[in-house]
This record gives sequence, structure tokens and C-alpha cells, in this order.
Amino acid sequence: MDLDPGLCLHVPEGFDDTDAETQVHPMARKLFPAATAAEAFGKAQEWVGEHDVFLVDVSWDFTHDEDLPCTLSIYFTFEPEPEDA
Repeated sequence: MDLDPGLCLHVPEGFDDTDAETQVHPMARKLFPAATAAEAFGKAQEWVGEHDVFLVDVSWDFTHDEDLPCTLSIYFTFEPEPEDA
């Protein structure tokens, strides 16, 4: 499977995160705005099911007086190909 360059996390050449106390773990965030909580979770479920990602965390926001007041944010990393692991 070829990865879409728009979905890749880029790490600068020579980047070193070997310090055990401050290791960096790159991850991405995707927002799912919706009119209802059920719709936001449904959108997220569909998107996660279509992509090979590892879900790390979620957060929830409700913004009053907006057309799409419910926003579910998911935080994820990309699953490496078995030969890259």
C-alpha cells in the first residue's frame, strides 16, 4: 500500500529522540464536526475503519450557537507496515 504524502508525519533528518525522559512520539489529529454527538462518532468510526491507524486518544468539544456544535477529535499514529516494524 502506498502512503498518501498528505497523511505522513515528517521528521527532520538527524532528529534524535533517544533521551528517555523526553522522548517524542509524533501523532496526528483529525476533527469530526457534526450536528449531534452520534453523527460525530459515526463519522469517526467510518474514517478509522477505512485507514490503518492506531487510535491514541480522543477529546470532545461542544460549541454553542454553531451549525455543527459537536466536535470529536481523534489523536492517532500511523500503523507501520510489518516489514518496517
